[in-house]
Amino acid sequence: MSNQHIASAFDRDLEAVQAQILKMGGLVEDAIRLSAQSLDTRDEELADQVRKADKAIDALEEQINERAARIIALRAPTAIDLRLILSVIKISANLERIGDYSKNMAKRTGVLSQMAPVSDGSGAIRRMAKAVEGMLKDALDAYIQRDAELALDVISRDEDVDQMYNALFREFLTFMMEDPRNITACMHLHFIAKNVERMGDHVTSIAEQVVYLVTGMHPDEARPKADKTSVVSKA
Repeated sequence: MSNQHIASAFDRDLEAVQAQILKMGGLVEDAIRLSAQSLDTRDEELADQVRKADKAIDALEEQINERAARIIALRAPTAIDLRLILSVIKISANLERIGDYSKNMAKRTGVLSQMAPVSDGSGAIRRMAKAVEGMLKDALDAYIQRDAELALDVISRDEDVDQMYNALFREFLTFMMEDPRNITACMHLHFIAKNVERMGDHVTSIAEQVVYLVTGMHPDEARPKADKTSVVSKA
């Protein structure tokens, strides 16, 4: 086989694995949106749809890993191409985790639908999830376009998601202190809000992979973290 044929086969392999990443990203975007919608509207059928769809996300991650491993074994990629393949593996792992968090949100919809609503807690979580979904869309666009500036913008927006989580944490704490009957529902809602905050972290990791892919360097500054709820006060 000529070098030209080998090169074209390698390019086809890369295109195929990147197409799978984009397909997986689309499924994860849907999972975020639909899980938050099912929670807000108390739609148990929609929540069940999200849980079942997670299997397709998991299957795609396995296929991506297998294809990437085969490319490395058969094609002996250069350093730059190897960076691309490794970034694909890391991005798919982050997408799989976001899918898991969406599934966890959907799992709690059935439980919360049996309880009295707590203020606008589910609506606030839906708005937070929408912010994360927007970050993911832009992170995937940055990956397609090899746009490091857009990826850096996504990274900076994670702080907004952290601030939304902090506000919800304080709100749920207040509701629990005001009326012990709110405790169970608020604990579920807090768990979901924390999952959405972690989704934002995984989207940020995807954006960081894009910066590394484009520039060969990881983002210079330490990632901003505005989640203060785990910090113990010294007062």
